[in-house]
Amino acid sequence: MMKHIELYKQVSFAILVMVIALAVVSCKKLADDTPPAELIGDDLVFDTKDSLGVNAEKFLNNIYADLPRGFNRIGVSSQTLFSITASVGNILDAGSDDAVPNGNTDLIQYFSTGGISSSVNPDNTWSANYAAIRKVNIFLSKIDRVPLFTKGLKDRWKAEARSLRAMFYFELLKRWGGVPLIGNKVFDAAEQINVPRNSYGEVQNYILSELDSAMPFLLTANAGANGTFAANYYGRFGRGAAMALKSRLLLYAASPLNNPGNDITKWALAAAASKAIMDSVSAAKFTYALHNAATTSHYSTTTLAGITTAANLSAYVTSVNKFLSIFSTASNNEIILPYMATTNNSVETNNDPVGYTRAGAGKTNPTQELVDEYEMTNGKMILESGSGYVAANPYYNRDPRFPSTVTYNGLYWLNRPVQTYDGGLDRPFGFGVRNSGETRTGYYMRKFMTSNSSTTDFTATNHVFPIFRYAEILLNYAEAQNEAVGPDNSVYAAVNAIRARVGMPNLPSGLNQADMRTRIRHERRVEMAFEEQRFWDIRRWKIAQNVLNGTLHGIQAKLTGTTVNYQVVEVTPVKFDAGKMYWYPVPFNELVSNPSMTQNPNW
Repeated sequence: MMKHIELYKQVSFAILVMVIALAVVSCKKLADDTPPAELIGDDLVFDTKDSLGVNAEKFLNNIYADLPRGFNRIGVSSQTLFSITASVGNILDAGSDDAVPNGNTDLIQYFSTGGISSSVNPDNTWSANYAAIRKVNIFLSKIDRVPLFTKGLKDRWKAEARSLRAMFYFELLKRWGGVPLIGNKVFDAAEQINVPRNSYGEVQNYILSELDSAMPFLLTANAGANGTFAANYYGRFGRGAAMALKSRLLLYAASPLNNPGNDITKWALAAAASKAIMDSVSAAKFTYALHNAATTSHYSTTTLAGITTAANLSAYVTSVNKFLSIFSTASNNEIILPYMATTNNSVETNNDPVGYTRAGAGKTNPTQELVDEYEMTNGKMILESGSGYVAANPYYNRDPRFPSTVTYNGLYWLNRPVQTYDGGLDRPFGFGVRNSGETRTGYYMRKFMTSNSSTTDFTATNHVFPIFRYAEILLNYAEAQNEAVGPDNSVYAAVNAIRARVGMPNLPSGLNQADMRTRIRHERRVEMAFEEQRFWDIRRWKIAQNVLNGTLHGIQAKLTGTTVNYQVVEVTPVKFDAGKMYWYPVPFNELVSNPSMTQNPNW
């Protein structure tokens, strides 16, 4: 940490106080004795006479704005404190093997070309996370001034703040490994920062301790009375969210990157953390579930005609709509912790195919590597014997999550089929001609996008980014349990539940541990695509050196008469240095301003 970071944090706090002050002034008549807003300090925020804690809660709510926001956040030039902007950026997974940006100079590619350094890091969240930790520490140091009338409310707010702080430390941990732990310390702006890094294990144990201490005071996930999680608390850190963070934290700790000796007890702990959530669901303590309703009709049997057999079409369309509805329904029981934002059109603005009159940016281009991961509806991989895959009609009869995730040539969007053949509306220049402005792979991202907008204008609508969702818990459990004890019935049940939601057949019986590991990793890739999972999965599994060294591919489609011919093509070379790139480099400014700071190996 550094002086300039702390100054930034002081400024962000001052902005918050001013916003609150202006809100207060606007709600009452101006009088001669009303002090100027810039002179109002934290006594207003943590008011000793405010039994409702109105402004203190606003301060806590502001901390929620620092949670991971997902979507096209990389390279965005201006992110306000309170909303997602419409600035064009990239998704994090465009720096993995799942996608590339449509501009070959976009900074996100530094993760797949070996271009990051201590001075250039497209995902440098060090300052932002420590700024958020500072806000939590300010809140915890001052909230006891506020005489809250509601019994237990102060304890819950403190627990939420501590859970948020645990989340911010996890965001640091997964990027840099061990980082400085500062406890409840609130540094003065002029104070020299001289704090050494703690070890990975020390930071992990601190996060676990914070979560375990907070959980008894957090709301559960049920809707109802007696301290349970009412609908108006959706998006807050409840007990289930704290348990989900614990599940992910322990899974990462057990994974090869952080568990080179393959200590089985670490896998068992990770499995138990996920199982605790699943057991709470079974006991009706939590209402989490796989979202199993087509609450939004993104597609119909007319718009998806020809995508599968006529006999299967109706069920297939329902499965596609079910999956898409997870991300377009404002609140549902699958989302354990969402990033909450006002209705907006940023996802469509950033990712729309470029040929529509509303002129989307088409930023996210899925790779052929990701496309090839989607099975046929009979459960076989495309190159597996008996799959039924036909190269001349490559998108027919594929896992319903495929058209829910990837926009390909011929998929219906808004008012027409997408045209990504050379010279088509959505690839007007054709493969290899342009380095920006249209798809480089022949694909666009479909996931998260709503289809209820006008063909000429972007309509603000719900976009739910799932920080944690129940499907991940099932996948976390399956992975950890398989490593701890092997592919028992509970592992099959967890994976098969996710597949059944979209009408995919059960996994074949008799898989050994290695085969099940492959299946789980595959399932995680297709289920969680573009949710900021793959980027971290290939690191914690230590396979980035395998999947990000070589070449990423796309498709070239050519229209001859009424026939489209497809050919897999090379899109971009990729490079990953296993000697250093599994951890981010510590930012250069941190190294020069903190005498106790040390750099990660080989940077």
